[in-house]
Amino acid sequence: MVGMPKFPENRLTGRPMEPKPQYREHRVLDALHRAAVFCDQKVGWNRIGVTLSLTIIAIAAVVLYRILRTINAREVVEAVMATAPRDITLAAVFVACVYLTLTFYDLFALRTIGRTEVPYWGAALAAFTSYAVGHNVGASVFTGGAVRYRVYSAWGLTAVEVAKICFVAGLTFWLGNATVLGLGIAYAPLAATAIDQLPAWLNRAGAVLILIVLALYVSWVWRRPRVVGREAWCVNLPGGPLTLLQIIIGIVDLGFCALAMYMLVPDEPNIGFVTLAVIFVSATLLGFASHAPGGIGVFDAAMLVALWQFDKEDVLAGLLLFRLLYYIIPFALSLLILGTRELVLLLRGTAPPPLEPIPSLAPTDVATSPEARREQA
Repeated sequence: MVGMPKFPENRLTGRPMEPKPQYREHRVLDALHRAAVFCDQKVGWNRIGVTLSLTIIAIAAVVLYRILRTINAREVVEAVMATAPRDITLAAVFVACVYLTLTFYDLFALRTIGRTEVPYWGAALAAFTSYAVGHNVGASVFTGGAVRYRVYSAWGLTAVEVAKICFVAGLTFWLGNATVLGLGIAYAPLAATAIDQLPAWLNRAGAVLILIVLALYVSWVWRRPRVVGREAWCVNLPGGPLTLLQIIIGIVDLGFCALAMYMLVPDEPNIGFVTLAVIFVSATLLGFASHAPGGIGVFDAAMLVALWQFDKEDVLAGLLLFRLLYYIIPFALSLLILGTRELVLLLRGTAPPPLEPIPSLAPTDVATSPEARREQA
């Protein structure tokens, strides 16, 4: 058939030999690429994303309205005031650990793209400010990317390199989410049922599928160097051991997030940390998919629905405290840091970095490194 790879014949039987694993692998990747191109050209990823976001926001708005209309505002204030200072302090410490972990997202990404001259404090500055701004403003790919570019341009990084950093950091985030959800739902499938309303067995089957896909991805990058993208947009994916490090970073990040939330929910009834972690990560992803600033409304509605066994006023008080610690305070600190930095640069007379022409974005592709291609030949 035209377009299909030809395989050598067996000299004894005269029949085509069984294709090698790498041929099967490339056929699968080619099929996925064709499907992505079809969605891009015939449907449009922007339309799909906007429709999905609007649907999630609309459902969350209806759910939130039905819940909040029965809420007693005075009881919420009382619940906030009754929260133990020790719990708030521990939650604040865990949030600080979250942002500390986020600095390793950028440090790892910098080392992955080969920009080893950027020191840790530079990665920490870019990571903290970009995530704090992106979490609150929304459209974190663009807002966080703009903040990263402003910081990293001091070391001569281009817009394309900053885009690669965002890609690698995002990959770390999704690998961590996949691992936490896969393991968590496999262990406590009813936690996911509280959000998606699906049977426990179906949630557990989905979790097993997530873990299988994750294992396949780790095996795929472990076998040989992998490259995604084309020309100037190529990114060398981390190999097997480094991918495991990515997963660990993501797990630690999400674990500290869930611990912060765990300290702010009532002690009774005790639902267990793993259950809360699954609910928290699922609600966070729904908020992320909505593209609303801080997932506001969507994240809160999911948490209120999933934590049905608690008094709604107590849960809402915990959510308000979490938003204060995780969103508002870091946002204010990041604005202060960025404002001070810009003032210092202005007083020094440092000119803003020139915007270099950005190469045309080629369709995403999956390839192998030149060394691997020579081995295949």
